[in-house]
Amino acid sequence: MYAIVETGAKQYRVEVGTEFSVEKLRGEVGDSVTLDKVLLIKSDEETLIGTPYIEGAGVKATIVAQGKAPKVIIFKYLAKKDSRKKKGHRQPFTLLRVEAIEQA
Repeated sequence: MYAIVETGAKQYRVEVGTEFSVEKLRGEVGDSVTLDKVLLIKSDEETLIGTPYIEGAGVKATIVAQGKAPKVIIFKYLAKKDSRKKKGHRQPFTLLRVEAIEQA
């Protein structure tokens, strides 16, 4: 059984027990989170497809870690102009572990 959920304007395919990272969510490590925007639930017997979301469905997950991704360097350069700009960015993320997939 798996589900496709939407969070942070991205879609993720999740199964019970898997860990995945999403855009930063509020909460501390060990807190429980419910993802309400479920687009699809696929089990052995049936497939539920939402329009756009499935009413009453949810994915229960636990926050495993809060962190930052590796640094991305942004370097802008103009030839012959002595113009150089260097910036860095680290995107914050939340690592989730799926506990249960609930359907209506």
